[in-house]
Amino acid sequence: MIGIFLVTHASLGESLIQCVCHVLNHRPAQIAQIGIAPQDSPHAALPLARDMMRWVNTGEGVLVLTDIWGATPSNIAMKLLEPGKIEGVAGVNLPMLLRALTYRERDMETLLSRAVSGGCDGVLRMKV
Repeated sequence: MIGIFLVTHASLGESLIQCVCHVLNHRPAQIAQIGIAPQDSPHAALPLARDMMRWVNTGEGVLVLTDIWGATPSNIAMKLLEPGKIEGVAGVNLPMLLRALTYRERDMETLLSRAVSGGCDGVLRMKV
């Protein structure tokens, strides 16, 4: 199973995981997060992020999810990536995370495709 690791601003990652727990009625295995606070040094956070990511990697790879492309969390996430083994997607939202959890038993390319489509498909204009 491919691990899931969130690198986000502040407590967003933990909040998303808590929402997943609510929806699924349990905490999924092999999921972790690190929240980057404004006062955190990216250089100091990187070794911790690497260590935490290892907790979810059982050898089948890790999908790293981050919130805003170009911000500090995504810059840290970029330094974790290894093509084919540790892949990343920016713009994480709850539909994306749920889709990633659903498809992580498959190969990395399928997981990446489904996670991105889940995130995009989960954004809808609500009409009455």
